Amino acid sequence: MRAVDLIRKKRDGGELSEAELAKFVNEATTLREWETYQLSAMLMAIYFQGMTPAETATFTRLMTDSGKRLDLSDLPGPKVDKHSTGGVGDKTSLILAPLAAACGVIVPMMSGRGLGHTGGTLDKLEAIPGFRVNLSEAEFRVALKNVGIGMIGQTADVAPADKTLYSLRDVSASVESLPLITASILSKKIAEGITGLVLDVKCGRGAFMKTREKATELARSLVSVAHASGLVCEALLTNMDAPLGRAVGNANEVVECIETLKGRGPDDIEELSVRLAARMVHLGGCAVSDYEAEKKVLHALSSGAGLEKFRAMVAQQGGDPRVVDDTALLPTAPHTARVAAEHSGFVEAMDAESVGVAAMMLGAGRQRAEDAVDHGVGIFLKAKPGEHVAAGDAVFEVHYRSDSRMPAVLELLSRSYTLRDTASRPEPLVLETLA
Repeated sequence: MRAVDLIRKKRDGGELSEAELAKFVNEATTLREWETYQLSAMLMAIYFQGMTPAETATFTRLMTDSGKRLDLSDLPGPKVDKHSTGGVGDKTSLILAPLAAACGVIVPMMSGRGLGHTGGTLDKLEAIPGFRVNLSEAEFRVALKNVGIGMIGQTADVAPADKTLYSLRDVSASVESLPLITASILSKKIAEGITGLVLDVKCGRGAFMKTREKATELARSLVSVAHASGLVCEALLTNMDAPLGRAVGNANEVVECIETLKGRGPDDIEELSVRLAARMVHLGGCAVSDYEAEKKVLHALSSGAGLEKFRAMVAQQGGDPRVVDDTALLPTAPHTARVAAEHSGFVEAMDAESVGVAAMMLGAGRQRAEDAVDHGVGIFLKAKPGEHVAAGDAVFEVHYRSDSRMPAVLELLSRSYTLRDTASRPEPLVLETLA
């Protein structure tokens, strides 16, 4: 099959057969006959013409089978993971995984690094001194057996076709394609050997999908293809107009996770983490109803069982478990600055994307995949939408290392929020559930 013939067929709106899709995926894996520009041309054709549901499901299966599927059937218990489409201050994985594990769920979680204005789970974990995310498969299995949690990066032999196509999507302006997003996310998750998956699909200013309509469309695509792949799955549509929690960065988000597991975290972080963990517990069959699942998760939170699972996970993966009791062991930045309110009022809105970009400019995130991350820098939200500030009160507290970008950071943050005379009714955090 010639590359040009398959590209032309998709360009003209044709539906690719399984054999034709297999050729495309095989070339993305081996780069034997197709050039990278031909792979990019196919990605662009898919971007414009889309895929049928059956085509997307087949493409996802072939992407999964381009590498190794983990078989975790020897580990007793349900294997359930969670995936978020990414947001600013989204640190729920570090909270919900220990909570779900404390309720009997095995959580094999392959996560990614942050790129652009959204943070990455692996970057947060690596803020913990000594924490290893690059475990071998044998070490991953030991972690799951001993603790019930393994939080690692994508291994070289899991969905290798996705690695090639993901990098090409980024430079060929084809990132936003729903079939390509669906196959990219699910190929890695299915390869984990899980039996259930809970999706957190975010929408709003700080999300990948800015509108509720687009986020709903993505959620439906993910859920339907997951079901076609034999995976029990549901999606929560959640609000990402404002940052989640009060910490944006890496080490400071780990601190917020630990505080949340101690019952002292921000309300929105606790609410969403509990909701997602409860869905994992229910999907895994460790509870017979939503009510029982949430009750179990809340008990794991209040009893400290979730915190102890977090401590055990850190120790199991080479990290310093003392951070649970002494967060001063985490990296910090040497300087602080404030963004103060010019007049009194209630915070009406806060642009999560602007806050995320400001954190990236500080060094907490990366513009390019090869950029280094400064785990100690970040931004604290001293006020959130619906809260009152007086003139001169801090809205943001910035922890930084270098003065060079601070004028631009402070200017961006000063434009990222609005005040009004009366408090507005806050938007719900969870907008919808799709199963």
